[in-house]
Amino acid sequence: MIEREDLGSWLEGAPSNQQYPGQHLGRPESGPGSIARGGRRILAFIIDWFLCYGLMALVGLGGSSIAENTAVLVLFWLYQTVCVGFMGHTLGHLLLGLQVQRMDGAPAGWISGLVRATLVMLVLPVIIMDSDQRGLHDRARHTLLVRIR
Repeated sequence: MIEREDLGSWLEGAPSNQQYPGQHLGRPESGPGSIARGGRRILAFIIDWFLCYGLMALVGLGGSSIAENTAVLVLFWLYQTVCVGFMGHTLGHLLLGLQVQRMDGAPAGWISGLVRATLVMLVLPVIIMDSDQRGLHDRARHTLLVRIR
């Protein structure tokens, strides 16, 4: 028989015996180098999305047609790929003190930026997280979104 604990456990996140996300990866609990939490991640995404949407609106492509919405998505994908791939962060990440890093602490790199941005566009890989709050898009390229300040 299925019990409440069987169903409730997955609602509480991935099972873990660590006290905070990133502990078994050797990351600190807070401050620089710690795993970025959900609030900062979402706010950075919102900043980046509205930046891209605003740029498209400035050139007259921020409307409601399918072609205009597709143009915004393509710009967002390019923005994510280039910024994360070459700098390790987008403007939203930078404003909130975040950076996408490889497991060794180096910036992500352009291949990781490309793969990660493509998976971000699919949405679901971002939502499915492990006990270290790494989405499937980060696990695919062995990256982390960490605080840099």
